[in-house]
Amino acid sequence: MPGERLTVRGDSEVGRFPGAAPPTRVELTIHKEDEKKQEEGLTSLFPFTELKLSVRSVDLLSSKTGQNRLEHHTELYHGDELIIRRGQTFQMEMELNRPFSSDTDKMHLDLKTGPLPMVSKGTHVIIPLVDHLEDERWEAKIVEQNDNKIKLSVNSPAGAVIGLYGLSVTTRSLKGDATTTYKSPANIVLLFNPWCEEDTVFMDDEEERKEYVLNDTGRIYYGTEKQIGARTWNFGQFHEGILEACLFLLEKSDMPPSGRGDPINVVRVLSAMINAQDDFGVLVGNWSGDYSDGVSPAAWSSSVEILRKYHASDGTPVSYGQCWVFSGVTTTVLRCLGIPARSVTNFQSAHDTDVSLTTDVYFDENMDPLDYLNSDSVWNFHVWNDCWMARPDLPPGNGGWQAVDSTPQETSQGIFRCGPASINAIRSGQVYLKHDTPFVFAEVNSDKIYWQRNLDGTFSKIHSEKKAVGHCISTKAVGSEERADITHLYKHPEGSEEERISVETASRYGSKPEVYSMARAEDVCVEVRMEGEGPKMGADAKLSIVLKNLSSEPRRTVLHSQVAVMYYTGVLRGAIKKEEMPVELLPEEAGCIHYNHWIHMLGILA
Repeated sequence: MPGERLTVRGDSEVGRFPGAAPPTRVELTIHKEDEKKQEEGLTSLFPFTELKLSVRSVDLLSSKTGQNRLEHHTELYHGDELIIRRGQTFQMEMELNRPFSSDTDKMHLDLKTGPLPMVSKGTHVIIPLVDHLEDERWEAKIVEQNDNKIKLSVNSPAGAVIGLYGLSVTTRSLKGDATTTYKSPANIVLLFNPWCEEDTVFMDDEEERKEYVLNDTGRIYYGTEKQIGARTWNFGQFHEGILEACLFLLEKSDMPPSGRGDPINVVRVLSAMINAQDDFGVLVGNWSGDYSDGVSPAAWSSSVEILRKYHASDGTPVSYGQCWVFSGVTTTVLRCLGIPARSVTNFQSAHDTDVSLTTDVYFDENMDPLDYLNSDSVWNFHVWNDCWMARPDLPPGNGGWQAVDSTPQETSQGIFRCGPASINAIRSGQVYLKHDTPFVFAEVNSDKIYWQRNLDGTFSKIHSEKKAVGHCISTKAVGSEERADITHLYKHPEGSEEERISVETASRYGSKPEVYSMARAEDVCVEVRMEGEGPKMGADAKLSIVLKNLSSEPRRTVLHSQVAVMYYTGVLRGAIKKEEMPVELLPEEAGCIHYNHWIHMLGILA
């Protein structure tokens, strides 16, 4: 390779003084020489010349088997990008054009995320070099120096904005000369950190972290409380393209990048973005039974294909999903971003449409259902998510598991989303604590209230079922394929004094605050019993209705019974049988009415 040719002028070229000594002037002719060789040659020829410090290359040490990825628990993610978690130090190496000297040189790093990075918003981070690293701030320290190479240890705060960052390095001399900036071709992905005590998503149990952050498969439950089924779901949060799809989802939302440091904001936005109802999110919901122009919700068993398809189409919603699909995708996205999450199934799940915190059934004067008023429903099952985080925005004691639901049911602040709602708040009936706690409370612990229209058009409460809603709330157990019943986390034991206090506390904040103040004797109770495990497709169902007079006086009443086909969402298709029967009960008498073999289960989605 041609190098530097040094040419010294002869005496004849010196001028008019041939007796003078030749000058030390040197002319350099450089032929296609590498910048590095040039600078080395200059430095060796002229050690007294101070070269401007510049960065030649940056190595983010991003290998899956390297120190950064292993220490940050990100080695399972596909690819060799630097994927790290906030609130924790990471290492990088740099090659400079000459040795770094703290006496004469200054250096800082710039990290930028979002379309308009701003220091005041936390989306443009200026990281200075310091002598000692301190927690809860962005800073860097040189931990190794070998000639022109240095190794930096970089620290991030536990509340840093998560997302995709671009990196550049700026150098200058202490004299204030012009700066030089090196822009790294490789980016950095910063995630939430459940291993960091200062992060609001911190989870202190290692086995739970393995399950709720690192496990990429799971089980989602469905069916009825008598016949609980389970389907295996591939969350696949570490698969190729999934992290990119999750970051794309954040970019596509209306949330400014500065809001991505708060997991409460992130979860709330994602619960809206995972359904396509009003923001061109990931999944289109469809409960019609006609899926000819898409994929049937029952055909999905993985979030991976759904998220890849959404990302590859630049945000075209994928068809179709129902509650378990929405939940599976939500688990994937939250775990991928570092928020502990799980899919949760509630059996006999109420859908309260009027914020009454009761599930209401209306009848006319003749005890015929008033369909136009009966918008509340009880689903055979409904699947949503729990996510784990502190709630510094709520009174102490409301951190931990939070309910979040991406299935589009009701709007929250004008958008189809739900949560995060503190499960502790739901359990105690503190429905005034955000977000969307009343709706989730009604799903798991509302009473089913029956109303009859009076001649003057008003309605009177004629019956209430206190145990009709919220049974066998289920999720996959930690470290096994077993089902864990977590009903006790959502509600006190049915019928207990604590449970009744929660229900009545919650009702005061609903649209019918007076419902439990209405004085009315309810001394005749009704219970429907099914034989065996309950109805099965193609088989006869045997049931009995037990009426019990709890009073010391005789009671005369009319039993109205109706059997109807119902989708698992609680939507009625039509009545199969209706019957009225007068009943007389002596004091403290119990009567039983048997229905045998006349209800034949139809092959309809249940």
